Amino acid sequence: MSVTVPQRILVAPSGFKESLGAESVAHAIGAGLRRVLPGVHVDLAPIADGGEGTAAMLAAETGGTLHHLDVTGPVNLPVRAHWARLGFPAAKTAVVEVAAAAGLRQVPRDRRDPGNTTTFGAGELIAAALDSDAERIVVGCGDSGTCDGGAGALQALGARILDLSGREIGSGGYELARAARLDLSGLHSGVSRADIVVAGNPRNLLCGPRGVARVFGPQKGATPAQVEELSFALDNWAAILERDGRAPGDLRTGPVTGASGGLGAGLAGGVGAALRSRFDVLLDSGLTGADLDRRIARADLVITAEGAIDLQTPHGKVPAEIARRSRVQGVPVVALAGSLGEGAPSVHDVGIGAIASIIPVPMALADAVADAERLLTDAAERMMRMLLVGGALSVRMSRGAGRPVRPTGSGTRRTTGPRIPAARGRTRGQHQ
Repeated sequence: MSVTVPQRILVAPSGFKESLGAESVAHAIGAGLRRVLPGVHVDLAPIADGGEGTAAMLAAETGGTLHHLDVTGPVNLPVRAHWARLGFPAAKTAVVEVAAAAGLRQVPRDRRDPGNTTTFGAGELIAAALDSDAERIVVGCGDSGTCDGGAGALQALGARILDLSGREIGSGGYELARAARLDLSGLHSGVSRADIVVAGNPRNLLCGPRGVARVFGPQKGATPAQVEELSFALDNWAAILERDGRAPGDLRTGPVTGASGGLGAGLAGGVGAALRSRFDVLLDSGLTGADLDRRIARADLVITAEGAIDLQTPHGKVPAEIARRSRVQGVPVVALAGSLGEGAPSVHDVGIGAIASIIPVPMALADAVADAERLLTDAAERMMRMLLVGGALSVRMSRGAGRPVRPTGSGTRRTTGPRIPAARGRTRGQHQ
């Protein structure tokens, strides 16, 4: 019996929210693959999706620098945050990661009400990048704990949001219900000199039935009543942005308007920021000089991963984007996840051939988060062993033991005999 063994495996995961960054996820998966195939070429390509770790990843890939500073956090307490100044080929570009200043991780679990959190710190990071004379600022959206329509960021940049009596409103999304006018006369002078690009999910909208409050409010701690209150406030804010702001067009239901709790709409209306797909900006614009599509084309197998695979995954999440690109190249894709939620099988329709949870036995969420690296490594090993068994079965059936199948592609090698390596000693958490 022959076994089809991949020679090159591309590992292209997202981060696991509030647990591991994309780089750590990629390294853990690679370690599991090498347990089974020690000589395989593993190409690690952690995906910067605008969320946690994006600024650091892009700085590292381009030889750029991270700049740290204290800013106002999402619950109006100081947090240590950062922005990146990229190196070649984008030396005049800064990257601001919203999650560094207004991330869900920074909101204590007993204070998770997105109507009371603010993006003020994200605005402070943008101001710092402007002060450095950056010519282009990419604002990465993802993993935020806010839903203030970007009002806080605009206030940090010098805008005034006034109520009917001419007084400035407070912070947080609920306050937007009181807003009556947007005054942009005091904006940071650097806004007019730099191109600001918001990199977000095109499917994230500010208002409407699929508006950001209704879709993501519950994930950030909002009750059904609070979701409706936030939706009303954001509707009011959208009307003000369209009337008093700088961006023509639809700021209610346009693509990316709902990114990071509506920060996309706020920056578009307040400072004239361009709203673009995060994958177009972070993967296809030449920002880092990396060519993901070329790396996919060279692979025999692609493994992606995300903290949770569910009904939202096909709608602009990293595994779906990786599957879309891989399908064009004819490269098979499998995915690992911290959890498989409602609608997880829908990812098969976008090109993910198989999915698996990294959790082999029931365990508390806190334990899974704390032990995610080991769980990922063990899961990658299990998945690779299963794929090799499938390859052996395919070869056997193609030789007449069952219904014939197509020969394997040219990017694989054949080994005679059942050469699936034995486990090198059991690891904790593995079961027969």
